[in-house]
Amino acid sequence: MNPASTPSGRPDVLVVGGGIGGLGAAFALARQGLRVRVLEQAPAYGEVGAGLQLAPNCTRILAEYGLLDEAVSLGVVPENMVMRDAVDARVLTRLDLRDLERRYGFPYLVIHRSDLHGILLRACERAGVDLLNDRIVTGYENTDDGALVRLADGGVESAPLVVAADGLHSVARRDLIGDDVVNSSYVAYRSAVPIDHVAENGIAEKDVTVYVGPRCHFVQYALRGGDMFNQVAVFESPKALAGQEDWGTPDELDTAFEGTCDTVRKGIPLMWRDRWWRMFDREPIEKWVHGRIALLGDAAHPPLQYMAQGAIMAIEDGWVLARHYAGAAEPDATPDRDAALAAYEAVRVEHCRRVQTTARSWGALWHLEGDDRLRRNTILRARDEHDYSFTDWVYGPTALAPDEEPAMFTPVPLSSAPVGEPAA
Repeated sequence: MNPASTPSGRPDVLVVGGGIGGLGAAFALARQGLRVRVLEQAPAYGEVGAGLQLAPNCTRILAEYGLLDEAVSLGVVPENMVMRDAVDARVLTRLDLRDLERRYGFPYLVIHRSDLHGILLRACERAGVDLLNDRIVTGYENTDDGALVRLADGGVESAPLVVAADGLHSVARRDLIGDDVVNSSYVAYRSAVPIDHVAENGIAEKDVTVYVGPRCHFVQYALRGGDMFNQVAVFESPKALAGQEDWGTPDELDTAFEGTCDTVRKGIPLMWRDRWWRMFDREPIEKWVHGRIALLGDAAHPPLQYMAQGAIMAIEDGWVLARHYAGAAEPDATPDRDAALAAYEAVRVEHCRRVQTTARSWGALWHLEGDDRLRRNTILRARDEHDYSFTDWVYGPTALAPDEEPAMFTPVPLSSAPVGEPAA
């Protein structure tokens, strides 16, 4: 089947989804000389949410794209990442983010989600990407010379390659894989407020601070040059565990953090209470490419948030896809397109599986209670500040060019650590 071209011409690549992953892929492909069209279901391009953490594996790509300076100007480059116990506020471990930058060559940056989205949107506009709104995709189909998508209004769009960057609840994932999301029973509340609203709350303005457990965690860091302050409160919902429909409500938020330290309790009243984000992921899959339809970002590998890699992985996907696909997109290179897509899949699948499964393990580690919490604290406090075995495999360049097998972090069994509170 070969549907007629759209009035503005048939693109080389059709990207479904105008979020961070979709725009990142569109720009990566356009800068390789491909004609790219993005279909976004919303009436306007934009992002909801608050802060994002961009580790060196992402800022490395932004630097190559010529976008890092703009991102730094809109965000904050923190000095440390500090993990504290949520109950007593004691420091468990830290990363010196300035030393991290020296190690990997690129900074650790925090930025408002809408600011990063705006950077990528403007880059796409400059690169000539065709950005369309109000395009609700209802189905995907391979064709003799590529793939097509069907729209809710009865229209059809086609291209030699369709990239499905349509998020956690991806239509392409539904059609091609047919699996369902996995409910973690955890929920996230967010807020971003002027920093003077929290100045008296005992905050660390120059650090990313994570307060962990039991069955909850709380994240804080500054945004927008230090003018704003981002907070994320995550907790396990008793209502979700009981199978109730109405779960993650503000009353559960307040209850979950009742036993936490002073700084955390002072932050909880500032959380947005008219919206919350239930935390889902999916089981890792090994097949992302189906004919000329390629999954990307959360459609391929939605992680839980504990490694702060979700948006980063989507940006990495676009970078890898563009590098492999661009050389095969010439009219006389049709036989090579399948090999290029297979290479994209080969590079990304195993790395993203590791991130997904490690994120689940980290979430379990953060949310321990009782004696397991005390053992965890003892282990974390024994870690050397400059031990990068936790980060080399994900922040280093091997995720993009995995010729060298990255080392994996093997958690120390909790039973091997003594029970007891460490000294302050």
